[in-house]
Amino acid sequence: TFGLPETPGGERNWDYRYTWIRDASFTVYAFMRLGFVQEANDYMRWLRGRVSDCHGKPMKLNILYAIDGRQELPETELSHLSGHGGATPVRIGNQAYDQVQLDIFGELMDAVYLVNKYGDAISHEGWKHAVGVVDQVCETWQQEDVGIWEMRGEQHHFLHSRLMCWVALDRAIRLASKRSLPAPFSRWDQTRQAIYADIWDNFWNEERGHFVQHIGGTTLDGSMLLMPLVRFVSAKDPRWLSTLEAIQKTLVRDGMVYRYRNEDSQIDGLSGTEGAFAACSFWYVECLARAGQVEKAHLEFEQLLRYANPLGLYAEEFDSHGRHLGNTPQALTHLALISAASFLDRKLSGEKNYWQP
Repeated sequence: TFGLPETPGGERNWDYRYTWIRDASFTVYAFMRLGFVQEANDYMRWLRGRVSDCHGKPMKLNILYAIDGRQELPETELSHLSGHGGATPVRIGNQAYDQVQLDIFGELMDAVYLVNKYGDAISHEGWKHAVGVVDQVCETWQQEDVGIWEMRGEQHHFLHSRLMCWVALDRAIRLASKRSLPAPFSRWDQTRQAIYADIWDNFWNEERGHFVQHIGGTTLDGSMLLMPLVRFVSAKDPRWLSTLEAIQKTLVRDGMVYRYRNEDSQIDGLSGTEGAFAACSFWYVECLARAGQVEKAHLEFEQLLRYANPLGLYAEEFDSHGRHLGNTPQALTHLALISAASFLDRKLSGEKNYWQP
């Protein structure tokens, strides 16, 4: 889809007809959870082709690709079209392909780890490419970037980007250990520990009592909801619960969760506001369930189910009345739904929790 605005009549309308690397780990996890192991392996094979394309070229792992693997997707405006609901400009292509977003390495390595845990083992060449990706993270994790939401404003040291750099190191170390693969364990572990300390030291705001979106800022971000989901922090850690409570007060409305409050700082570099982000709303449900607030999670989940369209599908965002905005249907929304539903179902059925390596 393209040209479907996040705000009726506004400029926030983008071309989404591509595959985002960010969706990798969510896609693999959803396939595995639903028993589609072959589909997960096939998807990972497509991803491996993209990593092979960029091997040896620093920062050339793209944020998104065309389905045929094309890397360059220049964004142009079609001034002769008025757009859906009068929204302008209508764009084709997506300039995000040229952005630096450090979080994608974490999503990629999480996907590699999951496939190796539940699907096909990694090949020799595949592991060489993975080592190159992780070494790149060791060199670049302290850089600024545009963050998970593809900000078109200033670059920052974003919490989510730092978090996913930690995930990249963590999953690589786990995989190498489990599969007895050669790796510079000492250097990787030192970097993983450095990122861990950096997040706790520089992204926790003692005065506000919660984590912050980026270094030097004070605002919250819906992507923080991934902190316990990627097992960086315990879902019941006091500091995380304080952050979750702050998110509830600031970003949650009728079970719908906003990515951030743009009116606070206009951080995304665009005019106007946007709707609540559907994927964040399902991450919120899973965070509640993992924190032991199962009844509340169940109620919030049932509310979100009522916002689906007649086909049971979801767009990228909701307006204040639960009507759909933006990319339709959006894969990330449904991947977050599957993850939340799967965990909530286990909790409601009384399934015992086991240590998850």
